[in-house]
Amino acid sequence: MAAARPAPSSDIVFTPVRSQTAFEEALDRLGTAIKLGLLAPGTQLPAERELCARLEISRSTLRQALTALVQSGHLRAARGRGGGTFVADRPPPAEAPTVEQLAGWQDALDARLAVELGVALLAAERADTDAIAALEEQVAAMDAALDDFPAYRQADIRFHIALAEATSSAHLLASATEAQSAMTDLISYIAHPHEVLGWSNAQHAALVAAVRARDGERAMRVMTEHVRGTEHVLQGLLPG
Repeated sequence: MAAARPAPSSDIVFTPVRSQTAFEEALDRLGTAIKLGLLAPGTQLPAERELCARLEISRSTLRQALTALVQSGHLRAARGRGGGTFVADRPPPAEAPTVEQLAGWQDALDARLAVELGVALLAAERADTDAIAALEEQVAAMDAALDDFPAYRQADIRFHIALAEATSSAHLLASATEAQSAMTDLISYIAHPHEVLGWSNAQHAALVAAVRARDGERAMRVMTEHVRGTEHVLQGLLPG
């Protein structure tokens, strides 16, 4: 079976690896993409030759990273006809936040706010019809998943990544992906009642309306309220 064409949001996964510790960066890049759902369960990775070219790493380095991810349960390898490397159908769940993560959640939120405000402003200036439709699709998916937090969270991540894609800035897309990765373990660790998710998604819908209206100031105002809302939920529900 041929490898599926990656979704636009997965393009950031396969940009060249620049770190001198190529193995660790490739491992982190692929593992984070799986955790955030940018590489969905069952997705077939591109062939080794293509992956090496796109990541600009050696085949031995790539194979080390893929082997580690197979051993950790994030990937599975299949041999023979229709074989290849696939994202596991049930990747291992995210670990509970470390003491350091719990202590540094405010810094993570500050970094996210700085990135998301720029994303909101530029998305309002640059989003095309297809980008707005993609945002609306994720809002609808979240509305349908108010009682299913894992499904809601996947759509939530895709919404924020799609908003960053609408800016047409590769650097902002990378920063937004990093911000989502930094927050996802913390967000998954706390309870999310139906009412909290409903309120959060109403803000998503308001963001889409501001982007559609080309109103950058309103988009930034709604985004500020949205990120501050996450701050209040974390402050109230994370262990002290």
